[in-house]
Amino acid sequence: MRYRVFTEHDYDALHALDLTALAHADPAFDTLPPREREGRISTTLPALKFYERSEHSFVAEDDGVLHGFIFAQSVWQGDRPIVLVRTVALAPAAPAATAEGLLHATVKSAYDTAVYEVHFAVTPALEAAAFAEGAHVLGRYAVRHLGTRAETAPGQKLGDQKTGNSELPELGR
Repeated sequence: MRYRVFTEHDYDALHALDLTALAHADPAFDTLPPREREGRISTTLPALKFYERSEHSFVAEDDGVLHGFIFAQSVWQGDRPIVLVRTVALAPAAPAATAEGLLHATVKSAYDTAVYEVHFAVTPALEAAAFAEGAHVLGRYAVRHLGTRAETAPGQKLGDQKTGNSELPELGR
């Protein structure tokens, strides 16, 4: 397996892989409302152009076939930079070590640019990779979706599911 940065020539293959991975992860993906499907896609043209320049995003390729990708970016935290992994997508038939190789490529790129923290959600695809990298697990990673997308967003919903209360609390002044 070869891990490399991607180029504009990979955009169509990346988009196809993204859709395949989404449909594999959620067999009902094609039946979701259009806004929810669009919200889950990681390979929009603006995203591809951004992550192509990020220096921390890679594809896993073997014999000209893409088996996965990782999108990550540097983020300034006020006192130091981190690399934040946004997405890891794998083809359903990707070799077992694909996620490990992708995460390792991002870790190496972070180290090479003097960034010494890589933050990522420990998804099922990244669990073995996190172990292989000796990552420290700090709780769980959560995303709060606002607006109507909160009704169909992926993942386990936390909070008051009985009342469906999704209003923002008043902030003290």
